[in-house]
Amino acid sequence: MENELMTKQLFFNISLAQWSLHRSIEAKQEDPSLFPLTARQKFGIGAVEYVNQFYVDKVKDAAYWRSLRKQAEDQDVQSLLIMVDDEGDLGNTDDAQRSTAVTNHHKWVDAAAMLGCHSIRINAFGDGSKEDVGSAMVDGLGRLCEYASESAINVLIENHGLYSSDPSWVAKIIKEIGLSNCGTLPDFGNFCLSAKWGSTQDGSCEEAYDLYDGVREMLPFAKGVSAKSYMFDESGDQVMIDYSKMLKIVKDAGFDGYIGIEYEGSDKTEEEGIKATKALLEKIGMSLS
Repeated sequence: MENELMTKQLFFNISLAQWSLHRSIEAKQEDPSLFPLTARQKFGIGAVEYVNQFYVDKVKDAAYWRSLRKQAEDQDVQSLLIMVDDEGDLGNTDDAQRSTAVTNHHKWVDAAAMLGCHSIRINAFGDGSKEDVGSAMVDGLGRLCEYASESAINVLIENHGLYSSDPSWVAKIIKEIGLSNCGTLPDFGNFCLSAKWGSTQDGSCEEAYDLYDGVREMLPFAKGVSAKSYMFDESGDQVMIDYSKMLKIVKDAGFDGYIGIEYEGSDKTEEEGIKATKALLEKIGMSLS
């Protein structure tokens, strides 16, 4: 009850990104079919963000999604989105391969609709010049958004490295598509311009966009926010990301939706990291409310 009262006083809501548990899932220590139950019972979190990699063999199993949706409803957990990877590049400059990628994403739009999600998260990747990949993204993502609109599903670009970590490039694509269900999922930590997947965790990125400017510039299109966390100091703060500064940027932008916990550190267990990130969000959030 105390956590629920605190959450009501925050300017945002807290969700749990399934990637925070990817090591446990891969080691068979966590069952992805029990993710809503885990979020509620283990962490006291009432909203979840799924990762498609853990459901590849279930993607067209309507009964499975109905069961998972019922579990979420029984636990009073909201299913928010599915993070979609490895289905081809929507910015592929080859027309045929781009069309295949668009079609490959359809099944995850369908799954998201069956789960009661509002969005899927995609990657804005493709090989070629910034202009050529941008034009391809306008076509590929635009067609995917048109398909998703039939199910009232949003399609969100996350900054995940290379061109996708350049907010002006992302904004140009979204504006050219001009559809209300095309948006962003700003991530606090993925702003490496020189590497795919874009993490700036270990300091090895050769060229990075400023984290704070990046989030600020992606927020006008945001339908969710991803709170990346890595290493904690003795005070429970993030070593590499100033959460006070970051959350003030989020609040100043008028965002009041869900901020998803995405722990990727190694100094704590996944369970400890999730709880520490949740505590930090609540602490900073309370100070800004």
